[in-house]
Amino acid sequence: MTPITEVEGRRLALSNLDKVLYPATGTTKGEVLHYYAATAAGALLAHLHNRPVSFLRYPDGPDGQRFFTKNPPPGTPSWVRVAEVPRHMAQQAGQVLIQDLASLMWAANLVVEFHTPQWQADSPGIADRMVFDLDPGAPATVVECCAVALWLRDRLAADGLLAYGKTSGSKGLHVLVPLEPASSDRVSAYAKQLAVEAERDLPELVVHRMTRALRPGKVFVDFSQNAAAKTTATAYTLRARAEPTVSAPVAWAEIEGCRSPAELVFLADDMAGRLARYGDLLGPLINPNRARPLP
Repeated sequence: MTPITEVEGRRLALSNLDKVLYPATGTTKGEVLHYYAATAAGALLAHLHNRPVSFLRYPDGPDGQRFFTKNPPPGTPSWVRVAEVPRHMAQQAGQVLIQDLASLMWAANLVVEFHTPQWQADSPGIADRMVFDLDPGAPATVVECCAVALWLRDRLAADGLLAYGKTSGSKGLHVLVPLEPASSDRVSAYAKQLAVEAERDLPELVVHRMTRALRPGKVFVDFSQNAAAKTTATAYTLRARAEPTVSAPVAWAEIEGCRSPAELVFLADDMAGRLARYGDLLGPLINPNRARPLP
């Protein structure tokens, strides 16, 4: 039988708890749900708050079928909040909002990555943060991404902007910037400007275009996730990788000191200790007092 549990007064059926989702580590679905409930919930919910969520679902683990959805999944409970947000051709469509622990556990039971836009549900297309997705082309690694992240941090500081880092949970690094609200188009244009500057200043290290032939040995500075229609993996989400890697906030000292890719790989089991030691390193991203205007 599927066990029924109660979370904040909501009854949830949590299925297949013994199913191994990550064969490389033997991590079960029950352990994934425990990570979200006991370790990540407080910090993750703060970063999901009021942002329409897109799901990358991988119900049979990272080696099974994966599919991306912005629509509320079939069977979404009536108590899960849904926001109407713009889609194609100015049409409105519903997207889930994960606002509480019960909603988080319902979604986690579907086995998902959490992805969110750079804007909030009540201000579609008006960004309150900016993101640079640093994606290394082999043989480049996250070590090279760290060098680019430090360049971006200093360049952003020259324009009066604060920057924070997190791992992508895959190969790369994300640099995020809290902003006073601005249109996604304007934020995208500024982010592209900096990506072009990075390529000009670090020509042996950076490329700002997605063209595959240009990327071996370099870091692609992807500014496109600032577009209103795009999303980025949310801090503290597990990723559909061989191991249960986390998109984990990191300190600048860790970025400065990184000499090996393994130094910036964090698994679900690492996060309780990191949160106890550092708190939410990405908390300033959602602190309105840290937001600055685009130049």
